[in-house]
Amino acid sequence: MSDDAANEPAQDDRTREATSRIVELEAELEAAGDATTAGDAMASLREVLHQWVDTVTAVVATPGVGRVVLIHANGRESRIASPDLPMLLTRPARFDTDS
Repeated sequence: MSDDAANEPAQDDRTREATSRIVELEAELEAAGDATTAGDAMASLREVLHQWVDTVTAVVATPGVGRVVLIHANGRESRIASPDLPMLLTRPARFDTDS
């Protein structure tokens, strides 16, 4: 069994726990949430997300505050709060000593 296959049950549990927690928090705000985690519905949502990302014309990543702002072709902004995404999108600092 590969390491990926061995980790799938744990990942599935973490995903279920996270989606349940988020839906519960949304309910506390009296806003309905909908969780999709697998199958054709998830594949369809990923396709919609890919199309949406394709409309991005600029990205502002701010790792210090854990935020990414996407600027879309229509001028609208989408803000994503994430501890990981800004770091993935930011190049590490370089301190060249060559002049």
